[in-house]
Formats: sequence, structure tokens, C-alpha cells
Amino acid sequence: MNEPQNHYTNGVLMTLAVIGTKWEPLILCHLVDGPQRPADLKRAVQGISSKVLTDQLRELERDGIITRTIFNEVPPHVEYAISEYGQSLVPILGVMANWGEARIDFLKQSGVAVDLTYTDHEKYEL
Repeated sequence: MNEPQNHYTNGVLMTLAVIGTKWEPLILCHLVDGPQRPADLKRAVQGISSKVLTDQLRELERDGIITRTIFNEVPPHVEYAISEYGQSLVPILGVMANWGEARIDFLKQSGVAVDLTYTDHEKYEL
């Protein structure tokens, strides 16, 4: 989240302030599978630059949505995971996944040539 506001017209606006970018929900979708290193997230979130990934991870961490763990091993590494507080967003991601998959089906039935690489709604425990 950039600069927090003092007033929001509704809860959707606050939700979008936290996960309203193109990349944040996608990052979280991959973290639902478990903790991941930045390089793994970079591979999973196709099209994201290293800088944008780093910026988005910092924002999500600052907002308390994810945690960052530093492993002092040789070589040292970092892993990100959804925080306990961030787990409250998992059902929202599940609803988004379900809706998106239903939209794909609707478009196909309407004759639109659209493709979905994989369905993942079942991992969100709706």
C-alpha cells in the first residue's frame, strides 16, 4: 500500500489499496502453495520484472500480508510466506479464481476463443 488514507468510501477500496495491483494477487496465489524464494516467484509470476517483484513483496510485507524469513545458511537465502493475517485473503483469492474460471467458461460458450492454462480454485478451501 502506498500512503495510507484516513478515509475510505467502502471496504472494497481498502482491499484494493492492499492487493489492487496487477501483481499482488498473483504473488499471493503462488504463496498459497507454501513459502517461496524470490527466484521461484519470479519464474511463477510470468512477466513480472525483478524490480517490480521486489517492490510488491516489500509492500505486502509492510502491510502484514506476507512474512520474510532470512536463512543464515551458506549461501544465505530468503523465503516469503503468507502471514497468519494474510491468510484471511485466501478465501478472496479463491472467489476470484472461481469467478475467473466461470468467466472463461462463459466466454467459450459465447464463441470466444479463450484459453486457461490450469484451474486452481480447489486449493483455496472455499
